[in-house]
Amino acid sequence: MTVEAGTRQEERVVGRVWTVRLDPDGRPSAGIVRLSCSRPACADQRFPSTSAGRKAAVEHVNLHLARIREDGGPRGEAWCACRAADCAWHLPDPVAGRRGGTRPAEGARCGGPVVLTVYADRAGRLWRIAEMCARCAAATPGCRVLDTAPSPARPAPPRPNQATQKPDAERETASSTAGRGMAAVFSDSGSSPAAGSSRVVNASPASIAALVSAPRARAASPSAMPRRAKRWGKIAQRIVPHNLEPEVLRLELIELGDAFRAYQKRTEPDLLLLAELHERKARAFRLWADVTGDESLRQEAQRAEKAAQTTREMHHNRVGTLDGGVVVERLLTRNQAEHARTVLNHVAAHSPHPEAEVRLAVLMLTLRAARAGSGNVTGQDLTGWLQGDAERVLQQLAEADWLRLPDTVAEVMASRPENPTTFTVPTLLPEQPRLFTFGKTTRSRISGWAQRVVGDRKIRKKKLGAATRLLALYTAAHIRPDGSLGHPEDGGLHLDRIAAFSSLTPEQIGEHADLLVTADWLAEADITENRLRGQLSQRALPLGGLL
Repeated sequence: MTVEAGTRQEERVVGRVWTVRLDPDGRPSAGIVRLSCSRPACADQRFPSTSAGRKAAVEHVNLHLARIREDGGPRGEAWCACRAADCAWHLPDPVAGRRGGTRPAEGARCGGPVVLTVYADRAGRLWRIAEMCARCAAATPGCRVLDTAPSPARPAPPRPNQATQKPDAERETASSTAGRGMAAVFSDSGSSPAAGSSRVVNASPASIAALVSAPRARAASPSAMPRRAKRWGKIAQRIVPHNLEPEVLRLELIELGDAFRAYQKRTEPDLLLLAELHERKARAFRLWADVTGDESLRQEAQRAEKAAQTTREMHHNRVGTLDGGVVVERLLTRNQAEHARTVLNHVAAHSPHPEAEVRLAVLMLTLRAARAGSGNVTGQDLTGWLQGDAERVLQQLAEADWLRLPDTVAEVMASRPENPTTFTVPTLLPEQPRLFTFGKTTRSRISGWAQRVVGDRKIRKKKLGAATRLLALYTAAHIRPDGSLGHPEDGGLHLDRIAAFSSLTPEQIGEHADLLVTADWLAEADITENRLRGQLSQRALPLGGLL
């Protein structure tokens, strides 16, 4: 018997594992993701957005599940894959942790039949299919049981008259029902099996089916898992009742609360993911309102719907896709670009001198002092904007009382980044009528945008003057999503408006536009019918402010 048992143990194989991952491809801010699978036969795929990659990942998981089902499902003779990983997939025993103990020894928690499971992390970046034991599946947060393998134990001999009393078809049906669980299907936005004891009040089955992001775990065997207390959670400053029915709604609300808290800890924003969370919240709160009759929950659902719409608009304003599938991540949102144009118009109307160098300095200093009426500047900043004219221009602004300095102009020019000079613009002080309505984040973003345009590498290399840099700013602030200049109905930018801002005459604009073409700032430029027509170059598109 010892030899037979040892041979049977050696014949068992480790449970299979399929891991599907979604990782950033290139710069995380570009939004492009790479889908990879642990199976060597599955080639990597790339997608332009996280939502598209997540949808493809779920389809890839379902493809593997279908093949597993065709091959007979989970294998009853397989070893637990979680045990092979030193039970690293589930948390340490909380009781042992409170007593100062450590993780149980390898396999100490393993037990019960072999089950086929799917795990999806809350961030929507990793999916894992695994053959593992029922106890490890129950101990792994977020793990969902899809199928149970037939027990490899030797069946008990039938009683003399039992086989003759049950027809063959009925015996086959009973055997398959006892040996198999639900069909192995995973969905990121579709249906979910309802809990056996759940009761639905004033809610249609279709609304419940559309609610859940993934199937819930099914108990593999009553004897394999200890009875545990129900999870509790909190979302939108509301405690999820422990007795809320249906069970699928309660679990969805708990997971949503955890997902929102996990999103707040992210180092990089993902607006599409945030919009999806708001949409899930709207569906869940609408169903919660149907179940309980609480109208405040319905109002919360409406707010979530608006938040999802606003978040998607923010994403589309910041990230655009051009012909050919090129993804452009813009520095300014559409709303921030509108504020930038407001500052440009203000500078054109209130600059103390019409000279291009003075107007450029006024613009850059205004953006730094727009909120508090004061800001910091260094001599390096000024020479970067104005080259050899910086000291003269600063003196002009001080003499016109547009700018107030604590030191002499020479001392300001000598200031370094570690010890900048604090300047004041009297017309922008808080006690004066407020000229701009944007907040500090928008101010910082617009100031950074102007700095990047004025300090563009190729523009500096060509040593283009202040007037040409003002023209570059104006063209960048007035584009359509495809990079074309001006509104479609205008057919381009009005020469009179460009001249009023850039201190150029309408006749000079064409010459300076050609300079921007040579610097690869504009892909093309043409003047007809008192309009400047053209398009930003591919490299300048991220700095374009959408009209």
